[in-house]
Amino acid sequence: MDIHGRIREIIESARSGAARSVNTAQVVSNWLIGREISLEEKKGRARADYGRKLIDALAQEMTRSYGPGYSLRNLFFMVQFYRTYSELLSSAEILYAVRRELPPASGGGAIVNALSSQSWKPGRFHANLSWTHYRTLLKADEPGKRAFYEIEAIKNNWSARELERQMASLLYERLAKSRDKTGLMRLSTKGHEVQRALDVFKDPVVIEFLGLPESHRLVETKLEGALIGNLQKFLLEMGKGFAFVSRQERLTLDGDHFYIDLVFYHVVLKCYVLIELKTGKLTHQDLGQLQLYVNYFDRERCTGGDGPTLGLILCADKNDAVVRYTLGPEQQKTIFASRYKLHLPSEDELRAELRREVAEFSRRVPHI
Repeated sequence: MDIHGRIREIIESARSGAARSVNTAQVVSNWLIGREISLEEKKGRARADYGRKLIDALAQEMTRSYGPGYSLRNLFFMVQFYRTYSELLSSAEILYAVRRELPPASGGGAIVNALSSQSWKPGRFHANLSWTHYRTLLKADEPGKRAFYEIEAIKNNWSARELERQMASLLYERLAKSRDKTGLMRLSTKGHEVQRALDVFKDPVVIEFLGLPESHRLVETKLEGALIGNLQKFLLEMGKGFAFVSRQERLTLDGDHFYIDLVFYHVVLKCYVLIELKTGKLTHQDLGQLQLYVNYFDRERCTGGDGPTLGLILCADKNDAVVRYTLGPEQQKTIFASRYKLHLPSEDELRAELRREVAEFSRRVPHI
């Protein structure tokens, strides 16, 4: 059977199983199509333009038969998908699929069983990742980074849109900047694990979903209201483990009233997290105020099972030296300051920000 016939068989098989498992059928069939094209290209590798002409001809015929989903651009994506995820399916799973027996998502078929087992690892097919997820993952330029996003998308049940947002905000780079080689390896094999206070917070925090303009007139109450109105998205940005407790929680000390902007509880670290919002540049007075709140919660609110209270100031700008000298080495373990970004920065802007943070970190660590 020639390549046109083989691809037709794959598409027909996928369509017959689509009612049972749309995502599984689409991802597997697109990978198999990419595989067939790649194998066919190898036969004509002596001719430099063979691959392009082959895909051109296939795109025209498949589009006539099956519609725009098999355009030239989409076929190139399928080839890229196969080459990037060359181990997506095992030999046994490939054989199962090409026999026109694409399994249902819940029917205990060979592919689905393999994907839902504990042996899954990045680079292998997972039934919770759609074709749109995989198309987005192809944008990751490093295997370790791509593996990290696969793990996080599955663990956090991200939609394809949320995956795209997290990648555009350089989540991997923001988490990776404070990790050594071993820590980077864990990101690529375990995803984002929260084991200590430093793992909880990102810098910068990207909250472009609020739709607020960059303006010196922005006040804390408006920022707080926007965050509460977009609480689900805010929790996705903050990361796993956060549970909302209250806003504007009042503390009364000998007749003086104080109000904490946002109070959360972190279910992994088992501790309160207090967040203060500052639309201007961070000052040492702001840090002192948060110190007061953290100390109060540690003494008055925490019970025997609670860990030390954590504090975070989200600010428009900060001076890292002010933070360092105001808090000292011990309090820097529980009190943090992060910039917020009201608009999704460009990749170059975020990379520049991360380079600045790494340079600052390097200056603070004594050379041995």
